[in-house]
Amino acid sequence: MREGSIEANSLRFSYLEDGEGPLVLLLHGFPDNAFTWDRVMPSLAAAGYRTVSPFTRGYPPTSAPADGRYDPAARAEDVAGLIEALNGGQPAFVVGHDWGASATYAAIALHPEKVRRAVAIGIGPPGGAMRVFERPAVLHHAFHFWLFQVPVFSEMAVRANDFAMIDYLWNLWSPGIEDAEHIKRVKETLAEPNAVEQALGYYRAMLQFTMTHPETAQKMLSEPLEVPTLLVMGGNESAFDFTEGNEKYFAAEYRREVVDGAGHFVQREQPEALTRLILEWMEAES
Repeated sequence: MREGSIEANSLRFSYLEDGEGPLVLLLHGFPDNAFTWDRVMPSLAAAGYRTVSPFTRGYPPTSAPADGRYDPAARAEDVAGLIEALNGGQPAFVVGHDWGASATYAAIALHPEKVRRAVAIGIGPPGGAMRVFERPAVLHHAFHFWLFQVPVFSEMAVRANDFAMIDYLWNLWSPGIEDAEHIKRVKETLAEPNAVEQALGYYRAMLQFTMTHPETAQKMLSEPLEVPTLLVMGGNESAFDFTEGNEKYFAAEYRREVVDGAGHFVQREQPEALTRLILEWMEAES
């Protein structure tokens, strides 16, 4: 893989790149970084695609936004800006996991002309987000969302005991996962100055979004998505069954696939199965 950087949406994005051909933008989540796709990128590149995996806003070495914005609209603008800068304004394929999936949904809601086909991993569409409150066990897996609203103390909790919370979250969401080398890289990213504060900014901005950007939030929650989208869930994901019936949130082609033997981090646990699904979805473009 090659390393590079580029200006997009007033930020300097650092990224990993592999392959030549149609652009596939790969977006990571939390707690994670751009290297999360290193088991997927070589196969996509071998199939004739140019894969680019950026460190998303606020994740070093990508710069932090001067205005402190981490809300879905800002992240949608990042996706559109990266596609513009990397692909000469032509639409691209977008694949996102966790917060990357959230950014993918935001991009196809607000900048659909930039996305050819989308793949979201581990997170259902915005319209179904409220279903998390239906089941206590799922709320338990989302405890961090509420903890991360508390300034100072949540940053202390993430950094404590050599980032023990990062190990805990990976094992909570993907029980039994063995990925020590990559998790170490994630901790190194978060150990950079202000990186934890910037990463937790995503969580605070999300819960404030309906107040800070009410019209945009309403558009994302109520209007059907018009870009063909594949949702991939791990079979061991605690809330995978909550993503049944999502067809009503789409005005375009939609499919859901469940990958057995994987929890939340499908791209780390079952990269071959995931890559096969991504390639099938992209190649199905009419």
